[in-house]
Amino acid sequence: MLNNQATSHTGAPGTSPDRYSSVTISLQGRLMRADHSEHDCIVESMSPGDALISCASRAEEGERIVAYLDHIGRIEGKVTSATARSFTIALNATERKRDKLAAQLTWLANKHELGLPEDRRHDRTAPDSPMSEILLDDGRRYPCRIIDLSMSGAAIEIDVRPAFGTMVVLGNMRGRVVRHFQEGIAMEFMSVQPTDRVQQMV
Repeated sequence: MLNNQATSHTGAPGTSPDRYSSVTISLQGRLMRADHSEHDCIVESMSPGDALISCASRAEEGERIVAYLDHIGRIEGKVTSATARSFTIALNATERKRDKLAAQLTWLANKHELGLPEDRRHDRTAPDSPMSEILLDDGRRYPCRIIDLSMSGAAIEIDVRPAFGTMVVLGNMRGRVVRHFQEGIAMEFMSVQPTDRVQQMV
């Protein structure tokens, strides 16, 4: 579990990650390397300052990595050390982002230890008329089925899997892909949607 250093650190962004404590935790995600190739990954341990990532694609020291992780969202940083199957990145984040990461990691560590249910910021509802359409930025449209919907995001059954971070539009709600699962994708809206707008989808 994170110690007090993780939440009380006040140095400038980029300060040595050694000031933080890491949480041993398994988080699935997808990363993009400097050559823009995308790969599945698992974060084995993480602090607000760095992350140890396992990936079939070997990264190089100094390489910039962008990743989207379950429960965490987007992180980025440069590789500081690498082996055949894993590497460590020093996170590039503002102090506000580091504070948020500290809170997220503490919650995830407690969730694992206490068996807490999945955190969801807003209540989710299964719509009566679930059939809809996803629009990608390049103009492509795909039919989909809304599994559930909230003020902050939606789980969608769809045949395609847009890359993590891809901007999509569901109805009149714009967001980005944050997770893949067997039936489809999860998207997070760019802003919390008014209740009446969500109700229109339900």
